[in-house]
Amino acid sequence: MDIKKIIVYEDKNIIVLNKPSGLLAIPGRFDRTQKNLYDILKGIYQNIFIVHRLDRDTSGIIIFAKNKEIHRQLSMLWEKHKVEKMYYALVHGRVSSKQGVIDKPIAPLQKKKGVMAVDYKKGKKSKTKYRVIKAGKEYTLLEVMPQTGRTHQIRVHFASIGHPVAGDVLYNRKEATGLDSFKDKFLRLYLHAYSVKFFYAPQGNEIKITATLPQEFLNIP
Repeated sequence: MDIKKIIVYEDKNIIVLNKPSGLLAIPGRFDRTQKNLYDILKGIYQNIFIVHRLDRDTSGIIIFAKNKEIHRQLSMLWEKHKVEKMYYALVHGRVSSKQGVIDKPIAPLQKKKGVMAVDYKKGKKSKTKYRVIKAGKEYTLLEVMPQTGRTHQIRVHFASIGHPVAGDVLYNRKEATGLDSFKDKFLRLYLHAYSVKFFYAPQGNEIKITATLPQEFLNIP
């Protein structure tokens, strides 16, 4: 992989990439031989630290720090929810409200590792804002602004309101949506981390970084 082709911003402190769908951000928990961005960057830079994570099948913005101090600063911003994040998601069905908020607690599903679920008893507060960009006959393109950072939050939330993300084999199931599974013809997960905005101490101001939306998101059936 030619890393230079997916770099969207770089300076002496950080490198920001437009991660392709299907590529791991960090080494796999059970198979460290799988290709991942961390190992690729480690082979290029002497020091590299991941600031936040993206699911393997989610594309878009991902940030790595080049030193411990910047890593600490940025990690604290993410931990304190001081980062404005915006995703694009293509979901099944026509979303009726032009904008809205999904406020449902999320917790790991006890019966299956690596799967999350809405859980009103044990779940942690999870909040997702959204706005409809374009509605097709079978799908809706959304701007999604997660206000918290739970694992699989966007995927779980939209499945819980009957609009699973297109290409999501994990949450496009009756157990997650309460509905029969939608027929899914897509080969990738249609979730893209489009932008991040945060206070960047080395420059002394807020910066916003974006990752170009893949063309396939614009071809709504």
